[in-house]
Amino acid sequence: MASSAIDVADVSFGDVGPDTANKARKRLLDAAGAYERERFGDARRILEGVNRLAPDVPEVLELMGLCAYRTRRWKNAIKELGRFYELTGSVDQHPVVADCHRALKQWSAVEETWSQLADASPHPAILEEGRIVMAGAKADQGRLQDAIRVLENANLSRPKKPKIHHLRSWYALADLYERAGMVGNARRLFADIASASPDFGDAAKRAASLK
Repeated sequence: MASSAIDVADVSFGDVGPDTANKARKRLLDAAGAYERERFGDARRILEGVNRLAPDVPEVLELMGLCAYRTRRWKNAIKELGRFYELTGSVDQHPVVADCHRALKQWSAVEETWSQLADASPHPAILEEGRIVMAGAKADQGRLQDAIRVLENANLSRPKKPKIHHLRSWYALADLYERAGMVGNARRLFADIASASPDFGDAAKRAASLK
């Protein structure tokens, strides 16, 4: 979650003049580099300057929102990624927005964001990230069985060659099983994850620890 790949050369800076656009493009490139190096505060400061030069550029708002998310500035992230959605109609960052609402315990907003995401039928990896957040929000409220159902409904049939988003969903489900006292289910699912991808987190260790 919270990734962004910006092709700075393709970014349009609207109606600003060519000199301003070139300056904004250079600064956006600097910000993208800082973000990739996980210097999120530096990246955001650069992006705020870019946003003043050329307001409402979707790629700038998207990266600003992701920087805010990485630095736990939940309300800023919601505002900036919300504007990104308004301008583009893209739900690619909806899992991040939902997770911000989750951090703020805004449960109805998590539900609404998840519903928008599910209705849009995005790439499976993006959909699965949103589903994991939705399940986590239910678990945060003590609704473990509801959380389990959210993930079980997406995992009724498991692929023989799972991709990373499948493994992330399985891991979240296995963790919920363990928290709910469904130890056998948790052990089997952690073992399945370890079998499919031996280097995936601590799945093998957790499977072995459950008796």
